Amino acid sequence: MKILIVGAGPAGLYLGYLLKREWPDCAIRIVEQNPPDSTFGFGVVFSERALEFLRDDDAETYDLITPAMQTWTDLTVVHRGERVAIDGIGFAAIGRLDLLRLLRRRTTSAGVTPEYLQAIASKEELAGYDLVVGADGVNSFVRGCYAGRFGTTITHLANKFAWYGTTKGFDTLTQTFIATGDGHFNAHHYRHAPGMSTFVFECDPATWERARFRSLDEAATIARCAQVFAGTLDGHPLVSNRSVWRNFPIVRNARWSVDNVVLLGDALHTAHFSIGSGTRLAMEDAIALAKALREHPREVRDALRAFEAARRPIVEKLVAAADASGRWYERFPEHMGLSPWEFAMSYIQRSGRIDRERLRKLSPRFVAGYEAAT
Repeated sequence: MKILIVGAGPAGLYLGYLLKREWPDCAIRIVEQNPPDSTFGFGVVFSERALEFLRDDDAETYDLITPAMQTWTDLTVVHRGERVAIDGIGFAAIGRLDLLRLLRRRTTSAGVTPEYLQAIASKEELAGYDLVVGADGVNSFVRGCYAGRFGTTITHLANKFAWYGTTKGFDTLTQTFIATGDGHFNAHHYRHAPGMSTFVFECDPATWERARFRSLDEAATIARCAQVFAGTLDGHPLVSNRSVWRNFPIVRNARWSVDNVVLLGDALHTAHFSIGSGTRLAMEDAIALAKALREHPREVRDALRAFEAARRPIVEKLVAAADASGRWYERFPEHMGLSPWEFAMSYIQRSGRIDRERLRKLSPRFVAGYEAAT
C-alpha cells in the first residue's frame, strides 16, 4: 500500500508510526510544510487520564511521553481575587514541541522519516496513492481540495484570544478572571515544563475594542496583557511565539472521507481549547483509522467508512461538550456577576458532562466548600 500523510502534527506522526508498525512493507510518506522544530503555541493539555488510552496497545509510546508531562490533580478558579480549588479534576501537560519531537522519534524508529519544508501545492500531488490522509490542521489544504464533497463548515466564536508562554510555573491548571475599566479578561494558565507555562489570554470583543488591542503592536500588546495580569504573573514576563489574536474556529465536516482521502484531527473537527481534548482527539483519530484499516485490509474505502461509523459518535459527544464550554466562555463576563463559589460551580458544569451528584464523588472537598459558602 502507498500512503500519503499530509501534516506532521500529533495525528499525522502517530498515524505514520501505527501504520508502519502494522505493515512494515507499506510505503508511507509524511510531508509537512513547516520546519521540524516550528510549532504554534506552547503547551498542550490533556484532561482526565492523559495518555492512558495508549497504555494497553502502545506501552512504549506511553512510557516515552508520560515522564515528560507535568501533572496535577486539582483545578483552580480565581474570581474577584479569591482562589477556589476544585479537587479531583486531573490534567497533564507537555510542551507541544516536546510532544512532536517524541512522536517523531517513534515514527522514525518504525522506519518513516517525515519530509519537512514540503508543501503540497496542487490537488494533482495527491494522486497516485492508495490512501491520502489530511492531517494538516484547521486550514487544511487537503480538505480544501474537496471542500464541497466533505461538506465543510467553519464558524468562529466571538471572543478574542492569544496564546503566550511565561516563565512562571503554576501549581495547577488555573482559570483567572479579572474585571477592569476596559472590561473582562480571562487567562487559562498551566505549566507544561519545569521552567515554562502556557498563558492563554482571552477577552470578549467589546473589551478587546475598548482596550485598543486593534491598534497595538506586539510589544504593546504583551505589555498590556502583562499589566492586566500583573498579580498573576508576579513579575514574570510573557513570551510570544506567533502569538496573534485569533477567534476560535469551529470546524465540522458532513463527510469524513472522499474516495480514498480522509481527514484527521483539526482538519476534521476542532474542540475548544478550554476542555483540553484537541490533541487527544487527534491521536485517537489516528488509532481508530489504523484499526479500521487493519480490519478492512483489502478495500480502503470500506475501511474509511468503518472508521467514520465507529469514531463519529464518540467525537460528536466530545465536541458537543467542547461547544458547550466554548459558549460558556463567550458569556463569561455575565457569569462574573456570581460569587466566587457560585462562579466556580457554573464553570465546572459548563460542558454539561458533570452534574452535582457526579461532582460530589469527583470533588468532595469542592462541593462541601460550595455548600458551606452558599
